[in-house]
Amino acid sequence: MLAFLSLCAPIFAVILLGWAAARFGLVAPSVVDAVGHFSFHFALPALLLRLMGSQPLGQSFEPVFFAGYLAVCLAIFFSVLAIARPWQRRGAAAAMGAGAAMGNVGYLGPPLLLPLLGERGAGPVAMAIMSEVAVVLALGSLLMAPAMPGAGLRAMGRALRSLLVNPVLLSIAGGALVGAIGLPFPGPVDRFLGFLGGAAGPTALFALGGTLGRLAVGRRLLLVAGGLSAGKLIAYPLLVWLVIGVVLQREWFWVQAGVMLAAMPTATNAFVLAQRNHAGTEEVSATVLLSTLLASLLFPLTAWLVTPAVAVP
Repeated sequence: MLAFLSLCAPIFAVILLGWAAARFGLVAPSVVDAVGHFSFHFALPALLLRLMGSQPLGQSFEPVFFAGYLAVCLAIFFSVLAIARPWQRRGAAAAMGAGAAMGNVGYLGPPLLLPLLGERGAGPVAMAIMSEVAVVLALGSLLMAPAMPGAGLRAMGRALRSLLVNPVLLSIAGGALVGAIGLPFPGPVDRFLGFLGGAAGPTALFALGGTLGRLAVGRRLLLVAGGLSAGKLIAYPLLVWLVIGVVLQREWFWVQAGVMLAAMPTATNAFVLAQRNHAGTEEVSATVLLSTLLASLLFPLTAWLVTPAVAVP
């Protein structure tokens, strides 16, 4: 367990650094936004493109894993929506569902999984991004839209158009295509992608911390945020283990990857989606902050439970 804590601590320490820098005014909000923009539009796509393209598509993409992970993701989303619906409007209930189903797999997945699973871990990360970002983002946009004729479809259309130009999803598609063709990247291109992608982890984590530095948890929201965080960090990984490991009986690698990806804290994308639609913003904001804090302890525990002992350099 101590080995996993030692492995994860530096990663969460960068998040803490970004949080402190934003909280105490050491960097302007525009700087945090710029770092996040660089990571999302340049560094992270380069990392995923290189990792996905450097291995055969059959090794990085597992259809049964993808179907099982997506099924659990949707089950969490709709279960939370159904639980919240009696005492919340549809939009707020959908925002809470997104808060429990959308993990920070893009920013936290590579730095946390790749040291434990190797470069093969890029495939599960990519499939988790497609499940939790592409599918839930479209569904959330539809259900959070104001209750006006055609508003939901227009919101979903806007979400789908944004997904079509999403640099992370495009890099996953490009890497899958390169992996399917089986042509290696030329040396200079590979080194360029490796050099640029190497910045993905630190910049993404710092930007995440800076974003969290702008959020707050009110006392009245602790109960809601605690419930959503429990769904995200406990129920979600347990369901993934049950579906992928017990029901679908996939290779243990896919069980490990799925459980750890499901144990990621709530993504800031869920907050952005709620804010854009003016639905459940405070509840999701509190969940993003609280789940990230709890994940700094719960994720090493989850990794320890599903992964053999690791050697810390």
